[in-house]
Amino acid sequence: DKAVRESVEAHKIADVEVGSFLSSGIDSSYIAEAANVDKTFTVGFESHDGDRYNEIHYAKEFADTIGVENISKVITPTEYWETFPTIQYHMDEPLADPAAIALYFVSKLASEHVKVVMSGEGADELFGGYRIYQEPLTLTAYDKLPFGVRRVISKICEHLPQKHGINYLVRRGKTIEERFIGNANIFSKKERDELLKSDVAKHAPEPKILCDKFYDEVADKDTVTKMQYLDINMWLMGDILLKADKTSMANSLELRVPFLDKKVMELAQTIPLDCRVNTQTTKLALRRAAEKTLPERTAKKDKLGFPVPIREWLREEKYYNTVKEEFTSDTAEKYFNTDKLLKMLDKHRSGKVDLSRKIWTVYTFLVWYKQYF
Repeated sequence: DKAVRESVEAHKIADVEVGSFLSSGIDSSYIAEAANVDKTFTVGFESHDGDRYNEIHYAKEFADTIGVENISKVITPTEYWETFPTIQYHMDEPLADPAAIALYFVSKLASEHVKVVMSGEGADELFGGYRIYQEPLTLTAYDKLPFGVRRVISKICEHLPQKHGINYLVRRGKTIEERFIGNANIFSKKERDELLKSDVAKHAPEPKILCDKFYDEVADKDTVTKMQYLDINMWLMGDILLKADKTSMANSLELRVPFLDKKVMELAQTIPLDCRVNTQTTKLALRRAAEKTLPERTAKKDKLGFPVPIREWLREEKYYNTVKEEFTSDTAEKYFNTDKLLKMLDKHRSGKVDLSRKIWTVYTFLVWYKQYF
């Protein structure tokens, strides 16, 4: 708690007013409370699925609790899709994280009121906030089988259709170094080979090769620490901070990240595994510190990130057709086997399987390509 508050105080030093982003989760809530800013900023999405994609009422409730103003905006599907090409232009490189668009809108909203804003990036990687970190701790009867047997089953399952439970058997027959590359794991090699026309797919380094140098640096550490270390060096750098930097700069807003202070990092490195993650929850030490001043409901709330209703939008005719148009474009024909793309799109629309991240990844590349080439 002391380390976080000292970092926040240091990051508050400015000649202009400083605000804070605010979702309903612990990271931004802790920063906003510690900073004692006057203004906080929140965005949510219009959705048929109730409040699943809209945390504004949680944020407002919390802002009232700590006595600060909350300025919010509900983003319509039309705004989201129409602004997407502009956002891809500002990203410079194709980043297929739907949350980047939410971050762009909340940056735009904040820029109308302040010049500097604080944000909660880094807490998950440093303190153990992703639910995937719990996976190595949840041992099942299946894990009692000898690893050699599980490896054989894993290799067989890799060639089976992707049904519920198959991915679990694949993962449990691999070491952490083989199976974990972080949130960026979208397509398997088999899927890439089927989708891509270009030889680039055949020459691209396997994810494991990109990750090995980091795993080598923590070879003597426990599995969860290895996962966190990889995420700090790859996911945090290549996604979390990239989108935070680009979307805030696109709106002439200075974004500051108190959790990524050097002293906070030094402290995080001393926190033992059982104070980071267990089978019940994540970010134990951070939650316990936050509980001193935050409502229990906020301190214990599950991570949502910036939930975006891409999954349901892609099943609506309007946005299904928007993507279909790109999937049948000349650029798509040049790089992809478009019949496979359309099959993926239709399969998702049928509601039998969620392929939204795969679809969004290809769609992002095509929109980005149109902007630059």
